Amino acid sequence: MSIVEKFIPPYPLKTPVLFLVFNRLDTTKQVFEAIRQAKPPKLYVASDGARKSKEGETEKVQKVRDYIMSNIDWNCEVKTLFRDENLGCKYAVSGAINWFFENEEMGIILEDDCLPSQSFFWFCEELLEIYKNDTRVWHIGGTNPIDKELTSNEYYFSKYNRIWGWASWRRAWIHYDVDIGIWPKIKREKILFDILEQKEAKIFEKIFDNVYEGKVETWDYQWFLIRLLNAKAIIPNANLISNLGFGEEATHTTDEENYLANLARGEMSFPLVKKSIMVIDHKKDSKWSKELSKDISIIRNIIRKIIK
Repeated sequence: MSIVEKFIPPYPLKTPVLFLVFNRLDTTKQVFEAIRQAKPPKLYVASDGARKSKEGETEKVQKVRDYIMSNIDWNCEVKTLFRDENLGCKYAVSGAINWFFENEEMGIILEDDCLPSQSFFWFCEELLEIYKNDTRVWHIGGTNPIDKELTSNEYYFSKYNRIWGWASWRRAWIHYDVDIGIWPKIKREKILFDILEQKEAKIFEKIFDNVYEGKVETWDYQWFLIRLLNAKAIIPNANLISNLGFGEEATHTTDEENYLANLARGEMSFPLVKKSIMVIDHKKDSKWSKELSKDISIIRNIIRKIIK
């Protein structure tokens, strides 16, 4: 992984961070170190309980929790949601985000395998404030696998939200429904086909069918759907997140050769150039859509989620 020259924060971070962890100490350490460098004034740590069917997992989960709690060495308010029982990805993650936004108006969310550049935190903070009251924006993502820039002060609006390092507001998350009760109406009226390309709409229609029927153990497609129907996402022109979680122990991203694995991270420069017109960048979105459609490993990953 390459990275541009060292980022110097323009001011102390003011935004709360939610850190979602489980049983992977190696990736957790790396992501935690990035958080430690950023020094958020409030740190929320959420951890699902160990699966009783997985031998040794109780110890792994506890080691992760102990490591984090014993290495918070900056002045911050810490809140924890450490579950005794295993809820699974779907309910543990969505429940943790519910908890976060019950306590905070806006904030940054990182999972234990999403390694951010330092400027990611300030990128989110600046845009959270700029669009705080603009209901046309619901999501700020940190991942951009299609642009090769290693530094930028610009961003674009997208119909896609990337959840490998992201930020949002309570005003947006209150619309989230883990059971996507609205789906039968959306499917009946073929609304996806008005928003997405036909091939893509068909793929997501199948995915949302399975999410609605409870066949998919995930939380993120539900957020994608409700956000897609209501508002735009923001994506940086430089990639700010490297996903460390590809491999056999990952929940979903098991293909280590995937081109999305361990992306080079860039940095944003400040101040950001605020967009004067809020329109979707269809050229960039089309490029991302084509990458998704032709990447066989991603399609296989979607199928794995569906049949679990």
